[in-house]
Amino acid sequence: MKKILLSAAVLMLMFSCNKEENEIVDSPETTTLAHRGCASHEVLDRQLKEDPSLAQRMKEIEFNTEKTIAQGRIVNGVLEIPVVFNVLYRSSSENISQSQLQSQIDVLNKDFNAQNSDFNTPNNPYSSIRANVGIRFVLDKVVRKRTNKRSWGTNDAMKKSNRGGIDPTSPTTKLNYWVCTIGGGILGYAQFPGGSSATDGVVIDSKYTGTNGTASYPFNLGRTATHEVGHWMNLRHIWGDSTCGNDQVSDTPTHNTANYGVPSVGHRSTCSGTPLEMYMNYMDYTDDRGMYMFSNGQKSRMLSVFSTSGPRASFR
Repeated sequence: MKKILLSAAVLMLMFSCNKEENEIVDSPETTTLAHRGCASHEVLDRQLKEDPSLAQRMKEIEFNTEKTIAQGRIVNGVLEIPVVFNVLYRSSSENISQSQLQSQIDVLNKDFNAQNSDFNTPNNPYSSIRANVGIRFVLDKVVRKRTNKRSWGTNDAMKKSNRGGIDPTSPTTKLNYWVCTIGGGILGYAQFPGGSSATDGVVIDSKYTGTNGTASYPFNLGRTATHEVGHWMNLRHIWGDSTCGNDQVSDTPTHNTANYGVPSVGHRSTCSGTPLEMYMNYMDYTDDRGMYMFSNGQKSRMLSVFSTSGPRASFR
């Protein structure tokens, strides 16, 4: 098990990844993806380079997160988050239906409240620390806009009307969810707490949103949004974005790297102590059917961002 190490977190944020995603314009999208692709860490790395003050803000968030968890000052009850869908479409298939968008809200509500049908999957070695996060999502409104772009990349162009996208709606009180074709094998990405409100929210491809309509196997159960909203609430990938890295959560095991597909029960890390990997965690890279839980430590970390001193306190 890992201890939360503030200094390690800051170093990880600043130096652990030097890959930068570029905008992808008018390039064809692959028809089938073999593995989950999340660009949240790469987008964060770009934002850290573009805004030198972001590292200090995130350092302060980490300090307040540790303090809030240690003192037990976590939001009680169920927090309700309004969701604004910003749909950018070139074809009719990309202009996904209200039903498909609502199915995504339904998945978020189940996954964040331990009501998902696979929550009680047998032989889960981590069943004792499964979390009911206690956050409710409500569809606030849908904004739709036709575009000529085939794909948008990961440089936040879809969030800016002056670049053909859609500006966020009340990003300090509503979760903005952009639906568009990202390209480059990326299913989605999120902005971590501390970034600019002008680009705050999550971006997810229309083919990996919700559970009906154009939702595509093996990412057709709405778990891409669960994963990305986890990032939006300050969760890291479970392997810490480096070999045997640290996700800053005390009750998740150390992972070698990302898991793909659906690993067999009993899959062990080769990191120190060879712990059982928590591949069924929403913050790994498994197929949608392979992920079905957050841990209690992740719950505390997520709820801390909504505390009175947290970076998303305005959502209370």
